[in-house]
Amino acid sequence: MRPHRLLIPSASLLLTLPLLAACAGEGEDSGDGITVFAAATERSSMDAVIEAFEQAHDITVTASYADTVELQSTLRTQLSAGTGPDVFTVWPGNGNSAALQVLQPAGFLADLSDTEFAGRIAEGDRAVTDVDGATYLVPVTYAGIGVLYDTATLEEIGGEAPQTWNELIDLCGQARDNDKVLLSLGNQTDWVTQLVTYSLVASLVYSEDPTFDQDLANGQASFTDSGWRDAFEQYLEMDEQGCFTDSPLGTSFEASVSEVAQGEAVGVVQVTATLAQLREETGDAELGMFALPATDAPDQTLMPGAVGAAYGMGAEADNPEGARQFLEFLGSDEGQRTYADEGGSLPALPDVDFDADPALQTLVDYQADGRTVPFMDQLWPNPEVQQEHFTAVQQLFAGDTDIDQALARLDESYQED
Repeated sequence: MRPHRLLIPSASLLLTLPLLAACAGEGEDSGDGITVFAAATERSSMDAVIEAFEQAHDITVTASYADTVELQSTLRTQLSAGTGPDVFTVWPGNGNSAALQVLQPAGFLADLSDTEFAGRIAEGDRAVTDVDGATYLVPVTYAGIGVLYDTATLEEIGGEAPQTWNELIDLCGQARDNDKVLLSLGNQTDWVTQLVTYSLVASLVYSEDPTFDQDLANGQASFTDSGWRDAFEQYLEMDEQGCFTDSPLGTSFEASVSEVAQGEAVGVVQVTATLAQLREETGDAELGMFALPATDAPDQTLMPGAVGAAYGMGAEADNPEGARQFLEFLGSDEGQRTYADEGGSLPALPDVDFDADPALQTLVDYQADGRTVPFMDQLWPNPEVQQEHFTAVQQLFAGDTDIDQALARLDESYQED
C-alpha cells in the first residue's frame, strides 16, 4: 500500500525506468555509488534522506522513481535479469509482486539480519519484515488509513468528526446541503479502491474476530461469510448516500487530493503519507484525521495501521557495501526522523525521538491504544487477491458485478498458488 509528495502520479506521468531522472548525484562520478529505485509516492522523503546520507558519506546515490504498478513490474523484470538496483522499495509481508514474501523465496533479497536496525524492529512487525527468522527489510514508516480532512471545511458545513456510522451518513448529507461532498474518492486509480474497504473491514471484521487472518489461512473463514460482505455493502451505501465524489471512477488520486485542497470536499480516505501532498496543496490550512466509523459503537472502531515504506537490498547488488550503509542510515534515528518528517508519517522503529505532525495524532493514539490492525493485503498469500480486490471495487462502482460475485472471486484468488 502507499503513499508524498506522496502518492502515485497520474497515468500521463508514468515512467519507465530507463527514462527516470536521477534525483541525486546527477553528473557526478558514481563509480562508488549506489542505485535506489523507489515508489513515486516516496519521492520527497527519499530525496531528503539521500541528501542527508550524502552529506555524511562519500557515496553517491542515484535515485529513480516510478508509479507503484510500473515499479512492481519493472523491478521484477530487472531482478530476474540480474540488472536490478542496489536498494529498492519492497512491500512488507505479501500481497503483490514486489512484496517480501514474493521476492525473498525467489532469491532476490539479501539477508539483513546482521544490521543494527534488525534488532530494533518491533516484534509485532516481524511478520512483515522477516522470513524464517531472518530480516530482509528495513521498515521506515508506520502508516495508517483514515480520513484526512481540512478542519475549516468541516467547520464550514457545520460538522464535526463522526464517531458512529449513522453520524457519518448524516454528515454526508450535511456536506451535500452545503454544496460539497464529505469524501473525495479517486477510484480511477486502482490502488485507491482498497482504502475505504480496508477502513471499514478494520472494524467490521477484526473487532469481532482478531484472528480472522489466521482463520482465513487455515480454511476456517472466508471473505464471503465474514464482515467483508458488510464492508462492501456499506461502501456502496456510502456512494448511494452521496458521501463521495460524483464520479469516483472518473476521478484520479491526484484529482481527489485537489478536491480537498480546493474546498470541494471535506476530506479523503487515504494513507497517512498523503498528508504531505495535502499540505503542499493546501498551504497553511489546518488538517486533521479521524478513523472511518463502520458501526454505531465507537469502541469497536479500529484503524488499519502497519509498516508502510520499507526497503531491501538486491542479492546481486553491484555495491553491497554501499547499499548496506544506506540501509543502515535508513534504519538509524536520523534516517527514520528525516524520512518520516518529510513525508508526514511516523517512524517504523520504536523509541525514535520524533515530533509527529499534529494531524497524525489520531493514528498515534490508536497505535498506543492497540486499536490498529495490519493492512489486509500484507498477510494475503499472493498478489492476485489485492489485484482482484481492485478490479472488484471498480466493477461494483460500474455496476458490472455484484457483491456475491466479488466476494467469491476474492475467495478464489486467495486459494491460488
